[in-house]
Amino acid sequence: MTESVIQTITVEEQAKKAKKAAKVLGILTTEEKNQALRTVADALEADYQSIIAANLVDLQKGEEKGFEQAFMDRLSLNKDRIFDFAEGLRQVAELPDPIGDVMSGWTLENGLKVEEVRVPLGVIGMIYEARPNVTADAAGLALKSGNAIVLKGGSSALNSNRAIVKIIHQALENTAIPRDAVQFIDSLDREATQQLFTMKDHIDVLIPRGGASLIKAVVENATVPVLETGVGNCHIYVDQEADAEKAINILINAKTDRPAVCNAAETLIVHQNWLKEHKDLLAEACKKHGITVHGDELARAELPDVQQATEKDWANEYLSLDLAVKTVSSLEEAIEHIDLYGTKHSEAIITENTDTAKKFMQLVDAAALYHNASTRFTDGGALGFGAEIGISTQKLHARGPMGLPALTTRKYLMSGNGQVR
Repeated sequence: MTESVIQTITVEEQAKKAKKAAKVLGILTTEEKNQALRTVADALEADYQSIIAANLVDLQKGEEKGFEQAFMDRLSLNKDRIFDFAEGLRQVAELPDPIGDVMSGWTLENGLKVEEVRVPLGVIGMIYEARPNVTADAAGLALKSGNAIVLKGGSSALNSNRAIVKIIHQALENTAIPRDAVQFIDSLDREATQQLFTMKDHIDVLIPRGGASLIKAVVENATVPVLETGVGNCHIYVDQEADAEKAINILINAKTDRPAVCNAAETLIVHQNWLKEHKDLLAEACKKHGITVHGDELARAELPDVQQATEKDWANEYLSLDLAVKTVSSLEEAIEHIDLYGTKHSEAIITENTDTAKKFMQLVDAAALYHNASTRFTDGGALGFGAEIGISTQKLHARGPMGLPALTTRKYLMSGNGQVR
């Protein structure tokens, strides 16, 4: 589809096309959907160079605008990353198809048979920033779960998203899935995004994925139901009974593996007794990995080169090699800090005391909780979902990494033999 054609099509017209395509998509067989995903994956790999060329344009514009390094990392694509999200589509194809699953069933005394069955949501509106891999991930999950999707990516990744969607459309031409099942709003106009907020007649659910301001704007302004994803101010609590080597390894992985992602650790909460005993190990690890520490008074007294933490640091999703360090004297104090500043995303405790760990897991309110493991596993691919459409931090309908089941709803199907009431 050329740019001139795209500009003559309204967002409402695109949403209507998606809704029509969803009717076709909703009755396709599992194998038809799986074959389509494999075809798209093959096409993305075969034409990866065009995606990289488009991505380079976005990166150059990002450099000109002075985007931060964390943002540039999320925006950047290379052959490995493209092949990764192509492989993610193949993994989604291998996953069980939730559509048609009978969740429960029973027969009434009058002989009326009742079944609760999984069905697609219908049309998903996806609003996201920076990460062009989301274009492929979201499309794949939507199609496998029988949903059409309307994609609205951020302006910073416009060229990358165009290239990916072009390949998806071309690949779908040779499958049972209509190309209209994947709509891409190719516009820099903010009004186009605003239109998605109110299209209840054509869009069944909105999923925002990006920074706090984007999510807030969607949640506060949309009349379409929203599946809210959240930012990740993730904490690691090192208990006084934590194994030192285990604690350091987990912290460094959670902070430095990919600092710019939402499941990276942003705050270390550390028991003051553990800190006093193992401060040299912690200081050495932070220095070795280039971590800038923002600490409270006790952290500054025990560790070298620590900047004074402010209220902003406790709430900050750094997305960089910065780490806030909060010292506490008890598990209860650690939980209180998480309750105050956490974003209900991912929280971890490092301890050899199973009772302490159990209490932490029971009392901390978050989508994902870890005992003696890194927060970096809060990811659809890492947890075996193939890919994810986002990480929900709300409590209704879906929570945590959202894979295929999160993109379904249910119908009650009744079968009788003339029963009346």
